[in-house]
Amino acid sequence: MTAEPSARGGSLVLDAEALYGELLRGVRSLRAGETRLAGIASGGAWLAERLQKDLGLEGAAGVLSSAMHRDDFAQRGLAASAQTSLPFDVNGADILVLDDVLYTGRTVRAVLNELYDYGRPARVRLAVLVDRGGRELPVQADFAAARVALPASQSLALARTDAGAFHFQVQEA
Repeated sequence: MTAEPSARGGSLVLDAEALYGELLRGVRSLRAGETRLAGIASGGAWLAERLQKDLGLEGAAGVLSSAMHRDDFAQRGLAASAQTSLPFDVNGADILVLDDVLYTGRTVRAVLNELYDYGRPARVRLAVLVDRGGRELPVQADFAAARVALPASQSLALARTDAGAFHFQVQEA
């Protein structure tokens, strides 16, 4: 699915709940019997948590933090995001990493480094809600519910209501 800016003032309007439905279908097709879900904090972790429930999987999904392996750690320091929590053995596992928005690829690189601190998986794949292009590293999602084009001056992030419904926030950087 490719999304275009809507006519509402030239701003991008994405239905995060509809895209979640696409992601759910995509994850069902990517999943093998023993695939483990791990979401990148925070938007990817929200997706993984909801997918774990909607797919009827036992246990909890994993959470991966990019904080300790970021190449801009000196500027950012430790973010207030979640810590890595992997409630399964990483060694030999088939892991599907989930994220809300794929942009430069730097967060995915950091998360892969974090994941390998916990062991050596048999396979790692990536599924995202939105691929916005602009890659700086050779990182590609195995599944993207939507592909959008945004100027570098804008950021796109998943948010959720208190009731758990997803929506996007587009901001000028």
